[in-house]
Amino acid sequence: MVQRIPAPSDLEPIERASKDELQALQLQRMQWSLKHAYDNVPHYRAAFDAAGVHPDDLRTLADLAKFPFTGKKELRDNYPFGMFAVPREQVVRVHASSGTTGKPTVVGYTQKDIDTWAGVVARSIRAAGGRRGDMVHISYGYGLFTGGLGAHYGAERLGCTVVPMSGGQTEKQVQLIEDFKPSIIMVTPSYMLNIVEEFQRQGLDPAASSLKVGIFGAEPWTDSMRGEIEQRAGIDAVDIYGLSEVMGPGVASECIESKDGPVIWEDHFYPEIIDPETGEVLPDGEEGELVFTSLTKEALPVIRYRTRDLTRLLPATSRSMRRIDKITGRSDDMLIIRGVNVFPSQVEELILKMPKLAPQYQLVISRDGHLDKLDVLAELRPGVADGEIPALARELEHRIKTNVGVSTKVRLLAPNGIERTLTGKARRVVDQRPKH
Repeated sequence: MVQRIPAPSDLEPIERASKDELQALQLQRMQWSLKHAYDNVPHYRAAFDAAGVHPDDLRTLADLAKFPFTGKKELRDNYPFGMFAVPREQVVRVHASSGTTGKPTVVGYTQKDIDTWAGVVARSIRAAGGRRGDMVHISYGYGLFTGGLGAHYGAERLGCTVVPMSGGQTEKQVQLIEDFKPSIIMVTPSYMLNIVEEFQRQGLDPAASSLKVGIFGAEPWTDSMRGEIEQRAGIDAVDIYGLSEVMGPGVASECIESKDGPVIWEDHFYPEIIDPETGEVLPDGEEGELVFTSLTKEALPVIRYRTRDLTRLLPATSRSMRRIDKITGRSDDMLIIRGVNVFPSQVEELILKMPKLAPQYQLVISRDGHLDKLDVLAELRPGVADGEIPALARELEHRIKTNVGVSTKVRLLAPNGIERTLTGKARRVVDQRPKH
């Protein structure tokens, strides 16, 4: 593994700014963002008014705690474009992530937003060791998911050569890596291990490939998985963090020289850690729920957006900005399966639309090799003929794939076939994945 540590001259001035300089910029941009949201988004005007606050009340960064939170519910209630702060005609692109009611969470970008996004992803790739002229093999999915195009525009902004492979076709992934000889790959960590195994299946040594750096995100991963990837693939494995509602990939990213947690690009995204129960802001170093306020977004400003990710803020090291620790869990019931956000309530809604299925279900998550596997157990209503069961299972699998975006194996059980707890409720989620 060859680490490319940037010289100070390679960094943007803000990446090495003093704390005072950074906070002065944050305050200026936060005041603009709050006013932009209040003046142009009816939801924010109503929410601020209901909380008895006005953008002019923000005189220090700490004053942000006076303002109300934003969550997926607000985005869902204003579907599709009600949270946009610019006329729809100024929105040059929309992306979407899965929502909890079958409707996706829609996000929009002006041309300036796209430029900002490309800039923070380019900064992230550079922090991971990428340089102008490098070839970047992108295996994140393209489409409404922000991963593929987010990585793509950032790599181009840095001056890299992009291979827009997208996900799947593992044999072809290996072929193109062997033939094109990229030095960087951007992909989910679990799929990277699949690629490693495909190298080995073809009789190739993955550690002898051209790859030097892997930039991994879109799903939680452990330091033990980092160690396995680095050892088997012979690369530096670097963590990138993001979410569609805040921007996409590139909200935070690790530096190759330290690999000590993703650096939050705080000149564009202001972080807080809150107690998920009380909403109280917690000091740096304490674990709680991660909250973001966008500082420069035009189309879809987000004010105190609750990510539901549990982590803590760590002091600055390789850059002037704070880091986040590994995500330890969620403050809601969302699952991440192969990079797809899955809510049990989504599956429940689909089951309820099938009259021959009872409203009892169980999601069983396991590990198939290195990839997560989701089995859905559901109960039949009395009187369903045995011959109908295979078609019903296929129909539910199809509905889940179409509406949620994840492949599943459905098992339909007899009435009362799902084990109940002492209170009579079915256990909704059974997570059999190894913890380490």
